[in-house]
Formats: sequence, structure tokens, C-alpha cells
Amino acid sequence: MEKTYQEQPPKRDSNKIYFLIAVIVALVGTNVYLFLKEKKSDEKIVTISDEKSRMELEIDKIETELDKANNSNIQLTADMQKEQELAREKISQLREQLRAGKLTQGQLLKAQAELKNLRYFVTKYTSDIAELEKRNAELTVERDSLRTTVSSVSDRASRLEEQNTELSSKVKVAAALKTGNIAITPLRIKNSGKETDVSRASTAKKIRVTFNINNNPLSEKGMHDVFIRIIDPSGNLIVSDNSSVFAADGDELQYTYRTAIEFDNTDKIYNIDWTNPASFQKGIYTVVLYADGYTMGKTTFALR
Repeated sequence: MEKTYQEQPPKRDSNKIYFLIAVIVALVGTNVYLFLKEKKSDEKIVTISDEKSRMELEIDKIETELDKANNSNIQLTADMQKEQELAREKISQLREQLRAGKLTQGQLLKAQAELKNLRYFVTKYTSDIAELEKRNAELTVERDSLRTTVSSVSDRASRLEEQNTELSSKVKVAAALKTGNIAITPLRIKNSGKETDVSRASTAKKIRVTFNINNNPLSEKGMHDVFIRIIDPSGNLIVSDNSSVFAADGDELQYTYRTAIEFDNTDKIYNIDWTNPASFQKGIYTVVLYADGYTMGKTTFALR
């Protein structure tokens, strides 16, 4: 019996197949690695770019806060002015770094740290400004309060001064000498020098003013000037000198005669003689006495 042999296919070279598979896997892995690396690099660049934008916005906010703090009407101390200048300089430096282009990761971290420090400084600086404003407001209130107090004290002092002036004026008025009884005696002087009472104008040569002064413990003891005004029947003041002026009852007045008496607060009788340089007229004369700036007493007498 004849045997038949079936022809078998040739064996493939398995080593070549494995090699090809390994090469394909390697190529695929390399492409995946490069793709992931490029993707990660792109994401990193995007992340850094976004961080730069965020930092620029943050710097703008910080500078705005610094400007706002400086717009307040506060007188800065020398230290605060120096701190502000340093902050402005740091802001300028950060802006230059961000505008320079791409930042390395290390530069970015350093810039972030400087920005954080700048944020802390501006926050403290703004707080110090607010504290100064608060203190200034308190000082303004204290100043206004002091002004009100000073004004009140000044007004009170003015009122007291007015009261003192008024009181002083009242005391001065109360202390002024006042006559009790006044008597006028017309006199004739004989050739012998003897004086006699008369009632006729043609024979009268002088008059004698006799008076006493009321007791007054407020009046100052000692010498007091006495001014006499004599008004003739025609209503004219008899004056011996046009420069004879004194102050009394708030007015400037001319006087007829001036003398002085010593006051001792007793019932002393005083006599003042006045000689008429001209002739007496018929009619009624008025005699007014003044002392210490006020009217002392007044009376009249008549000559036939």
C-alpha cells in the first residue's frame, strides 16, 4: 500500500515578527512621550502666562490702594514717606520683571514672594493711614472742644470784665464825694479888707460857697480836686480861661474855678471863695460843684 505525505507550509521566522512588534511599540511609546511632554510644556507656559496676568492685576490693585491712601489729607511721617517710596520702587521692579517676557519657574516663585510681601506692606501702610486719620479726627474733636471751652471761658471772662467794669463804675460813683447842704454868700470887700454880706449885684465882689460832705466810708480820705461851674443870669458859663477843662459825668466840661479840699469823712464845714474878675449882674446864678468825675452838688443864689 502506498503512503502519501501531505506537504506542510514553511515555518515563519518568529524572531523577525517579534522584532517588528518591538520596534512598533517603541515608536508608539516615543510618540506618546513626546506628545505628553509637549502638552505638559504648553500647559506650563499657559499656567505661567495666566499667573503673570494675575500678578499684574494684583499689582494694579495694590498701587490703587496706595494711591487711595495717599489721597487722604494726612501729614505723613518721615518713616511713612520712606516706606511709600520703597513700595513704589518695588512695584516698578515687579512690572519690569513681568514685562521682560517669559519667566522661569524660579523667577516666578520669587516674584510671587515679593508680591506677597508688597501686599502685606500696603495693607499695613493703609492701616497706619487709617489710624492717623482716626487720631486726626480725635484731635480735631479735642481742638473744637478746646475752642468751645476757650470761647466759653473768653465769653465768661468778657462778662466778668463787663461786670467788674460796671461794678467798678458803681463803686466809683458810690465813692464820689457828695455835698450835704450848700450855701452861697455874696460878699463885699471894704477898703479895709473887711468882708460883709451883700445882696446887691452892684456891691458884690465875690461869693463864698459853704458846704459839708456826706459821710461815705467808700470815699478815699485825703485831698480831692473840686471844680466849680458858675452860670450867670444870662445862662453863660463864667470862665477865666478857655483851656480850663475837666471830665465829669462822661463829658468834657469847662470850669469857672478849681481848688482842692481834704476829706476825712467827718462833718467838717468847707468854705470856697471865688472872686469875680468882672462885675456881677442882677438875677439868679447857678453854682455846680464837681469832684471825683461826678456832680458833687448844686445850688442857686440871687442878686438884686
